[in-house]
Amino acid sequence: MARALFSLDNLALRYEPFPIGLAKPIMNEEVYRRFLDAWPPVELFQYFPKVGHKYVLSEKYNSVKYHEWIRSHEVWRDFYSWIKSDDFIWGVLEELKERHIDLGFKRLSAAGRLKRNLKNLVRGKWWKAPPKLSARFEFSMLPADGGCVTPHTDNPDKIVTMVVSMAREGEWDRAWGGGTEVNRHVKPEFSFNRMNDKAAFDDMETLDVYEFEPNQCVLFVKTFNSWHCVRPMRGPKGPMRRTLTINIETSH
Repeated sequence: MARALFSLDNLALRYEPFPIGLAKPIMNEEVYRRFLDAWPPVELFQYFPKVGHKYVLSEKYNSVKYHEWIRSHEVWRDFYSWIKSDDFIWGVLEELKERHIDLGFKRLSAAGRLKRNLKNLVRGKWWKAPPKLSARFEFSMLPADGGCVTPHTDNPDKIVTMVVSMAREGEWDRAWGGGTEVNRHVKPEFSFNRMNDKAAFDDMETLDVYEFEPNQCVLFVKTFNSWHCVRPMRGPKGPMRRTLTINIETSH
């Protein structure tokens, strides 16, 4: 069984306009340093302008180098194994449920899943099988000089997103920006955004900002109005806003 590498015990949520909150610290300091020391080099990342001014290394983007890097570093092998485990997925959902966010999923044993699926099949209701839950993570970087993430609400198949800051103490100047904004569309008729259309920064009212700081996790639940962004940053050329972005999502 994969070992838990961070904890959400300190997670504090706000509930309006959608559930979002902060857990800090997210890791033991020694474990956190191991992650920082094994961060992938910038040349492995793929530029991803579709969502802003951002670089990504993931299962979807430069996947060969992504898996090579994970296989060659123990800390990432352990992390990957844990993120892919049922214990991670259901652990996060249980933490949310304890904070009054019940997403309606029920954990079943392998035998329980088989029994349910056979029952639906016999009844001719195979289409009633609930969606499967899975998790993945990506390495993300935003340049301090202009890096940003366009306002959006996340794709419909996402359930929970976790953004883990990866920065050494004193490495990042808050004056550069880089905080994760909680937004509300200035036009109420565009508040409903189930299908994740993008918006302009000027379309957003800022309700809150989770500043980019070391050893923390910003967690939020995908909803019809979970607008959020990272506004263009104002730092020098060179430094990067590094994060692990973890998603729990559905598939059929």
